[in-house]
Amino acid sequence: MLKIKGWLRAAALTLALCLLLTGCSFPMQETIQVEELLRAPRLAGDYGALQAALNDWLGESAQLKYPMQGDLLSPFVLQDFDGDGQQEIIYITMVSRFFPVFIAGIFLSAILAAIMSTADSQLLVTASAITEDFYHNKIRKNASEKELMWVSRGCVMAVAIIAVLIATNQNSTILGLVSYAWGGFGSAFGPLVLCSLFWRRTNKQGAYAGIIVGGVVDLVWAQLSGGIFDLYEIVPGFVFGLLAIVVVSLLTPAPTKAVTDEFDSYHHCVE
Repeated sequence: MLKIKGWLRAAALTLALCLLLTGCSFPMQETIQVEELLRAPRLAGDYGALQAALNDWLGESAQLKYPMQGDLLSPFVLQDFDGDGQQEIIYITMVSRFFPVFIAGIFLSAILAAIMSTADSQLLVTASAITEDFYHNKIRKNASEKELMWVSRGCVMAVAIIAVLIATNQNSTILGLVSYAWGGFGSAFGPLVLCSLFWRRTNKQGAYAGIIVGGVVDLVWAQLSGGIFDLYEIVPGFVFGLLAIVVVSLLTPAPTKAVTDEFDSYHHCVE
């Protein structure tokens, strides 16, 4: 029996609040100004010499500050200034230029290792989910092991081809694709996971509705822009998915007694 003590619950609640409040702003002392928080870095090299020359010419009246409005508001500017579309290979370029060939090879092999470890895991998980959870359980329950093996191999090839097609898009970035993928994952499955753990009234129809509504809202929201549509798509997707689970679960028959008894047994284990 798993027992969760009071202090552990308090620690978990505190951690959850910290995560929820991450990035939120709070009222600070009036003496703290935005200019003080966004102090410009001290320039070096040619830029430092140029700044010194401007100071000498203008009598030290030239000050380097960050913009207070516009697209370049942040002190960390992520933009392709030269327009070559290669802003994501800065690590590769830096390593190739500043390290010997042998050391650069070691650093660059870390990229290959990260790609391989992620790609093979995602390929196997996707193939296993489609083969076992969908094909074997829903389409061909009496399928042989050899048939399932070929279906799994076909899924791996199909997913790999789709990944290659996505990678050929020169306008996409790794950060954008990862953000898009996690938005869809959180919108479709986030509400269902929480409702399954904490609401015993959740049923199968509500689960299907939450996955479909959350996923569709995430996909549609990501294609729109301007105003409220600039909000990260996981937020509206999660909200609408949660509402769909609650509404559909209440409008359809409640789960069976066996399901609710299993739900209660798990909750008794953690009390």
